[in-house]
Order: sequence, then C-alpha cells, then structure tokens
Amino acid sequence: MVRLYAATTSAGKLRDFRTAAQAYSVSIEPLPGIEGIAAPDEDGDTFLANAAAKAVYYSRFAPGELVVADDSGLEVDALGGAPGVRSARYAADSGLIDSPDANDNTDVWNNMLLLQKLEGIPDTLRTARYHCTLVAARDGQIFQIADGSVDGKILDAPRGMGGFGYDPLFYLPELGKTMAEIDLATKLTLSHRGRALAALLPKLSA
Repeated sequence: MVRLYAATTSAGKLRDFRTAAQAYSVSIEPLPGIEGIAAPDEDGDTFLANAAAKAVYYSRFAPGELVVADDSGLEVDALGGAPGVRSARYAADSGLIDSPDANDNTDVWNNMLLLQKLEGIPDTLRTARYHCTLVAARDGQIFQIADGSVDGKILDAPRGMGGFGYDPLFYLPELGKTMAEIDLATKLTLSHRGRALAALLPKLSA
C-alpha cells in the first residue's frame, strides 16, 4: 500500500483526503510531528505556488517519504475570483479577526463576509467553484502535481451541518444540496480535494 503524509493540521482536509484515498488503497496520515513544525509562509499568488512551497518545505521533515500539500479555496465569479488563495484568511484580511485558526470561529466570519460581499447579487450571477492544487514532494523536490475543481453557486444563507469552510453556502444545483448537506461518500465524487487526489494517485503509481 502506498503511504502518503499530508502536510496539514486541518481535520477537515485530512478527512477529505482519507475518504478519497480509500478507493485507491492508499494510506494518508498527517505528517508526524507537524504540530511542532513552524509553518512556512503562504504568500504566493496562486494555488500552485502555495501548495508547492508547503510540499517542498514539509517533505524535508520526512526523509524518503512522499509528502502531499494542497492549497485550495473558493473562487466566486462575481467577486473576480475572490477570495481565491486568501479563502482561509478572507475575514482576517478584512480585519474582522486576528488570524485564521482552526479552533475558533474563522469559518463563520469568512462566510459572513462572503454573504456581505454578495449582497444584492442575483442568483444567476452567484456562480463559483472550489479549486484545489495538490503537490507531492520528496526530500525537498516536487514529485507530481494535480488539480481538481467542482462548480456550484453561493446561497444567500447557510444550509447543512457537515463539511467545513464555505461548504454551508456552496450549493450543488445537480443535487439540490449544499456541500454541507451531502454525505462523505457523495462528497468523494464531487470534492475538489477528492478530484485532485484522484488525479494525483495514478501519477504516483506510474
């Protein structure tokens, strides 16, 4: 079985990756000791730049192992592609909170700001997509790169208790549900992270 280490402390991201990996007999575990490793700067202006920087950096802490890192976010057409690479820091960038932190209410603030920015925008113009760039690195060198995305619309109020991030606002017209209302098995077939991982794994085995 192929083993990958994920360079993330996000329980939500790790859950998405593990769910997708089950279909490929791949083991994905958090990078050992990542909580004690100082995080690199994520100041790139593209998903690829940030994902590559993280994968290369963290792979040096697991010699000989494949380490995967992603950068992903929400691109809203009516906002010119924002929040994009700043999705996790959307509210922080606007001064609403000090910094993004998985243990606070960052998701709530980010969603609230998004709704404010889209106030008055009609449903037909609220198109958006989740995008994920996934990079695998070994010993400080990029090994493979893959992308995944899923299209949808932004609602004017949250729905559903599952998922994380912008999932309660991200509506999937073909299902009539938000990303926060679908089960993990369904999310596997739609998740931008799941699709990026599905695109990456054949490259790794090859």
